Amino acid sequence: MSETEFDPETFEAEKYVHYFEELEAAYSNAYQQLHGRYDSTVLRAIDRKVLSESEPFYVGDGEFRVELPDDVRARVGSVADHDQFDVVLEELTDRIGTELQRIFGFESRE
Repeated sequence: MSETEFDPETFEAEKYVHYFEELEAAYSNAYQQLHGRYDSTVLRAIDRKVLSESEPFYVGDGEFRVELPDDVRARVGSVADHDQFDVVLEELTDRIGTELQRIFGFESRE
């Protein structure tokens, strides 16, 4: 759980200033949860070329979402054709949201 108290307005305005460590932990934890379960080439490409340009948002009621860049498939090239690509991308973004809920002390809605 975060030592920093969560404030929705601060998160919206300056998340990378006030919540950088929490964001970094959520992304890292989500990656580690999938490491070894999926093709490492797909996981690594999504992490480095898509999630590095993604934007987490607090949507309210303890829920977070991750907005991806527009050109996701172009960013990863031929990896986008891998049969695990869509599954890994969806699971990673879902897990980031869940990790943010956990880190900021919200009850999981699962």
